[in-house]
Amino acid sequence: MKAMKTVYHPIKALSLCVLLSASATLVAQEENEGLARQLTLEREYDPSVQDANKVNTLPAIKEPTITRTPIDYAFLSIPTDPPREIGVLPASRIMADMKYNKRRGYLNFGGGTYLNLNGDAGYHILSSDKDQLNVFFSHRSTNGNVKYLEGFLKDEKVKAKLNDNLGGVDFRHVFKKVALSLGGRYAYTAFNYYGLPYQGLLDMEEDVDTKSNQVNQRVTVKTGLESLPGIGPLDYYVNLDYTNFWYKYGKDIHSPGITEHTMDARFGLSAAFNGNRRVGVDFKFIYFNYNLPLQSTAHFGNYLEGTLQPYYKIEGDSWNIKLGANVMFYTDDSEKSFLSPKIEKVFVSPNIAMDINVGSKTVLYLDAGGRISSNSAFQLSRENLYIDPYDETWITRIPFDATLGVKSGILPGFWFNVFGGYRIAWDDYFYIPNRAWWGFGNISQTIPLDSKLLRGGLELKYAYQRLFEVSLKGVYNRWKVENKHMQLVDNIGGSAPWEPYGRPKAEITAGLLLRPVDKFAVSLDYYLATGRYVRKSWNEKMKDINELNFTGSYTFNDTFGAYIKLNNLLFRRYELIYGYPLQGFNAMAGININF
Repeated sequence: MKAMKTVYHPIKALSLCVLLSASATLVAQEENEGLARQLTLEREYDPSVQDANKVNTLPAIKEPTITRTPIDYAFLSIPTDPPREIGVLPASRIMADMKYNKRRGYLNFGGGTYLNLNGDAGYHILSSDKDQLNVFFSHRSTNGNVKYLEGFLKDEKVKAKLNDNLGGVDFRHVFKKVALSLGGRYAYTAFNYYGLPYQGLLDMEEDVDTKSNQVNQRVTVKTGLESLPGIGPLDYYVNLDYTNFWYKYGKDIHSPGITEHTMDARFGLSAAFNGNRRVGVDFKFIYFNYNLPLQSTAHFGNYLEGTLQPYYKIEGDSWNIKLGANVMFYTDDSEKSFLSPKIEKVFVSPNIAMDINVGSKTVLYLDAGGRISSNSAFQLSRENLYIDPYDETWITRIPFDATLGVKSGILPGFWFNVFGGYRIAWDDYFYIPNRAWWGFGNISQTIPLDSKLLRGGLELKYAYQRLFEVSLKGVYNRWKVENKHMQLVDNIGGSAPWEPYGRPKAEITAGLLLRPVDKFAVSLDYYLATGRYVRKSWNEKMKDINELNFTGSYTFNDTFGAYIKLNNLLFRRYELIYGYPLQGFNAMAGININF
């Protein structure tokens, strides 16, 4: 492996995080946004202190829920669902009535076609009001052949490989006035770039490497301190995380990978007054530091981003409201000095939320905010395994993202949600293919486009006792995108209008759950996504996602259960990421054990 150069030594940055924690012992925790992988069995501790990003939901409406055993299915050939609405694939859940919290330990294992394997294990070593300590491990893997959908290799078989693992430990201890939380994670993911390569003028596709495994790994350590509610006049928290994420290879097995260090410091302070009012402020600082291989084409720069969130909240008898703002900034990534950074951009967004009871079982709600999307190497790898490990993605600024809707449970067992929203994003990122006839032949890159999204949807659910539950959700997305950085992406051409690449214009999600007897449950889940485009040297419409899945589960007793899944019953062939076909019809059977 080639020698590595250090762009900036992370010890100095870590030292600053320690100083921040020492000066911020009067501060409380904000929810963790999206850097951690959302494996269902990762038992993250979620403190229940004041959350500056949410208003307490009025309790008048009870939404029908489906009891599901938390087991993911690896038919997607990627470790996590893609972001945005398209990520809500109903095929990824098992319906059953076993709950892990009945026992301290849990174990499940499933195997199926395409050599799909799922496994989860965990144990709550300590489980009391004062002490909680649990360990867990999750595994997802596949090693089967899929067929290309188009191009010079249409209908040719290629092996899609994935070996995804996540293990961790969480600890929490409650003192008289504060609660301390500690945790750690280790993740290991191996996979191959099996996507359709570029044919080339000389038919050199034999030089494309679709067999070697790329590997990325992550180590995360975190600590948090929060005040107990009602103990003193102030509620506070401080939360510090450090993540080390690295690739084994770059664009081929002969180039070394990058290393990304992330230091995340979050803290806040709030106070209640006049019984139903609260004022507070939250802070978030994230510093990214990169080690880059010598003589590589990797493009990453160190930078700091921050968010200040002052807010005011008031709770009435039939309404709640929060008024606040997000003041956000990030520094110039060409600056190498962390202690004297040069601020590149500053922008402000609203931080407003409200819900009002307009009837005994109907709520009108509004949520308007904004945020920074770091688009770090780790974040993008969770959304798209096949992202270019040498290509830095620009920071996305979202100055406005609002949703207005009405929720109602006006009839027994029946619940509906009508909603609409509008979002503005600067330098929003969209995945486009970068195909070659050498190295890893199909690697996704990102293109920065300013986007505006107008969305609307309807969600319906009905449950009749425990016999059956039915749900239906439809979402329509109207996109408008434009490219202000044409000179940076002219390698893919600019003759065709820009599209929201990879993101659907319309989606339908439906589900049916039947419980003919107490211990037996069957379900059908359906998902449709239409209007997706890919950008090559022209715009091309991708095949619709049209997925129907069946699940049957039987609970023998509080200890044992079994399930079977039949996926892609419509025998459709499609891709989530261009050139990477997903599995056809597949089946899996497995067992659950609580102990």
